[in-house]
Amino acid sequence: MEKIRAGIIGCGKIARTHALAYQALEESELIAASDLNIANAERIGNEFNIQAYSDVQKMIRENGLNAVSVCTPHPAHKDMIVAAAEAGAHVICEKPLAPNLKDCDEAIAACDKAGVKLAVISQRRYYPPVQRMVKAINEGKIGKPIIGTMEVLGWRSPEYYLMDGWRGKWKEEGGGVMVNQTPHQLDLLQWIMGDIDELFGYWDNFNHPTVEVEDTALAVLRFKNGSIGHFFVSNSVNPGLWGKIRIFGDKGTVVSAQVEGGSSFVSGVTTKVEPAYTDLWTVQTEPGELEQWKLSDTEVFETHDPMTYFHRLQIADFLGAIRENRKPLVDGREGRKTVEMFVAVYRSQRDGNPIKFPLQDESDDSYDGRRSYQPISRRKAAC
Repeated sequence: MEKIRAGIIGCGKIARTHALAYQALEESELIAASDLNIANAERIGNEFNIQAYSDVQKMIRENGLNAVSVCTPHPAHKDMIVAAAEAGAHVICEKPLAPNLKDCDEAIAACDKAGVKLAVISQRRYYPPVQRMVKAINEGKIGKPIIGTMEVLGWRSPEYYLMDGWRGKWKEEGGGVMVNQTPHQLDLLQWIMGDIDELFGYWDNFNHPTVEVEDTALAVLRFKNGSIGHFFVSNSVNPGLWGKIRIFGDKGTVVSAQVEGGSSFVSGVTTKVEPAYTDLWTVQTEPGELEQWKLSDTEVFETHDPMTYFHRLQIADFLGAIRENRKPLVDGREGRKTVEMFVAVYRSQRDGNPIKFPLQDESDDSYDGRRSYQPISRRKAAC
């Protein structure tokens, strides 16, 4: 089997996770890495014995790369995806696809035009308790899903925002807790519950006065299938508590997973992650099954490195999509749905109204209303 020749674009903290995945997978060969700061590319290059570049298209064309991972900060995703597509490489992009819909649409269009695949990292879909929930729902064990809830109660310290110059700024990060810390959980909610019809939401920054972006957001949703839901995400709970997804069915049953613990997670930095596990299950089961699931879920996180294992599963799917000429698990249009969710919250607060889906691009100087609102933390600081 001829190996897929792969490269990395953007050599920050998460790049190493992608590099390890490509090197571990038999179907791929990691060839090169690029970064606008050549020193960053050389650091990855030296560690993995690959070539370093500062020019994306030169890297792809000189090495005949078939696939690349885009691992830059979010606002740079679109430009790197477009450059890679024009050079003929399939792309898997870190979450979120982009901080705004205009960039999403341009990235998707560029890949369509070039005839290349576009995938978006959403590796929590592979978590065993999430897979268990989806299987039960698909088998009709809870009846029709009627309510879906998602809650992430975490904490980010001032030191976290000082780790990199782009953190906590609208222009460089594109947003806060919705854009960077919880797009995975937003993805899970809409993946399980289905397409959204309408959203009403609020966001604010309550206790991070040196940070521009939101640290808390809350929204209620009506899905196109008639079900309802909500999400509440925050970086303002110290210490952090959990991240949970719960789905209620019309049989009166509920299936639930704790997908995050309370400890802060930083891609490429965190060395140990609290296990995800099934935390609530009212579907009829055998005695002791819930306890056994928790043990098996915990074992997965203890016997595999969760920093790389679930990424490797999704990158393997991406490589399979290239070989088999099929859609990847999470393609560009699916990745856009998560961006729609947080953009809808920004617009809902801006307009004071529910936002109907699907959303179209509204490029303006207010950045979908993000810059037109003065958060509580800065109103307090000004007093």
